[in-house]
Amino acid sequence: MSAGIDPPSAAPFFDRRAWRLHRERAAREGAVTFLHEAVAERLSDRLGLVDRDFGLALDLGAGGLSCLPDTQSRVRRVIACEPAPRALAALPPPRLCADPELIPFRDASFDLVASCLVLHWCADLPGTLIQLRRALKPDGLLLAAMLGGDTLVELRTALFEAELAEEGGVSPRVSPTAALADAAGLLQRAGYAMPVADSETLTVTYPDMLALLRDLRGMGETNALAERRRFLGRATLARAGAIYAERFGDGQGRIKATFEVLFLAGWAPHPDHSRSRPGPRRRIA
Repeated sequence: MSAGIDPPSAAPFFDRRAWRLHRERAAREGAVTFLHEAVAERLSDRLGLVDRDFGLALDLGAGGLSCLPDTQSRVRRVIACEPAPRALAALPPPRLCADPELIPFRDASFDLVASCLVLHWCADLPGTLIQLRRALKPDGLLLAAMLGGDTLVELRTALFEAELAEEGGVSPRVSPTAALADAAGLLQRAGYAMPVADSETLTVTYPDMLALLRDLRGMGETNALAERRRFLGRATLARAGAIYAERFGDGQGRIKATFEVLFLAGWAPHPDHSRSRPGPRRRIA
């Protein structure tokens, strides 16, 4: 290659602007928070298994520590970090508007980093985990929850089959996510000590597929893939709803939606780790 000519950059995986706008819209229209609240409670439970208090904490995605008074008793100061300004404005200061893929903090800044349902929007998850490990002080804790690979498997199936039948091809509709089997390995490769990963499956029922799609919009969790097709035709949407009801109905006129949540925990390396520190233990739902 000739000198002075840069190779073409890889196409982006997520449309970061669309993702931020989705979160902005959710905050503007009245966010649907039940899933984030349920997951934040589970993060709080896991934090309760750690026998220590924390000085400065980062709430990445502003969906966990900033919203739970019981965890604030364990943490002296929390900085909320969220990419959508309108969502951030509802939180108490100190707060910072930033994308989780670009952590704007100095190394060794935090005793704790907690993240609730935002890391699955990071195309370079290993790189983000490395940034967070660097932002932790030695013996600092990362505690995170993200959507896993079985999330919305029913919706993926219905949309895939409907789009294939009605339009002769498919486009990406639901973001791919990490698998539990890979999660602890990702933490280890990112340099965390004593990595732990476990999962819980939350099942939510709806009257129909459109009600699920409305909730996803209200959560800010709608499609932000860079290669997405912007709109579904009415016939495709109707067929998808029919497939969903037929395949995944509960026998009582409702459909089920699966949310697999991966919980990650790891420590920034410290010499004391040669002596085992008890950390968040595996939970079985």
